[in-house]
Amino acid sequence: MSEPWLERWAAGRIGWHEPHGNRSLKKYWLGNGRRVLVPLCGKSVDLAWLEAQGNEVIGVELSDLAARAFFEENDIEYRQKNDGQRFEAIDRQITIVRGDYFEFYGELFDAHYDRGALAALPANMRRRYAAHTNTLLTSNAMQLLIVLEYDQALADGPPFSITADEVLSYWPQLERVDAYNDIENAPRKFHDAGLTEFVEVVWRSR
Repeated sequence: MSEPWLERWAAGRIGWHEPHGNRSLKKYWLGNGRRVLVPLCGKSVDLAWLEAQGNEVIGVELSDLAARAFFEENDIEYRQKNDGQRFEAIDRQITIVRGDYFEFYGELFDAHYDRGALAALPANMRRRYAAHTNTLLTSNAMQLLIVLEYDQALADGPPFSITADEVLSYWPQLERVDAYNDIENAPRKFHDAGLTEFVEVVWRSR
């Protein structure tokens, strides 16, 4: 998983990136003043939006290119610590820890934002991802999970299609709060495959 991910960043094949941030995050996020975990964060501008709401935001990202790009493209001064593995904003509460998410441990988080992390992983890695995430969250952590549903018989991921049954098998406390066809923003390969529905589904803590 790690090598293909790094190769995509090196080649600029990041069709999942949303340069203006995710609209469902802005509509459905609850509870600011939290410590927010953002796995597989890439260079998402959602990190800056979450921090602007009064949260401390910690992203975890495998690609050094992505971590640097986040700070440089958003004009946020940063310093590197821990032999370059930790990117910390100066005068802002945003940190990106570079490395394998499954090897990331630290203080507990009381919020979890996932837009595309679960969906980026193949089926044989997703249960492990959910279990590891749970070890990093407090018992009452707020969660906002954004996944996709589409016909994988026509096109395959990443990002992968995640059913409701699968989501609830990991986090039964989540509630499906929205779903809409986002085909206009789907990566090109899904259009080329003839897909007409590419549904973004929003799950949130009850």
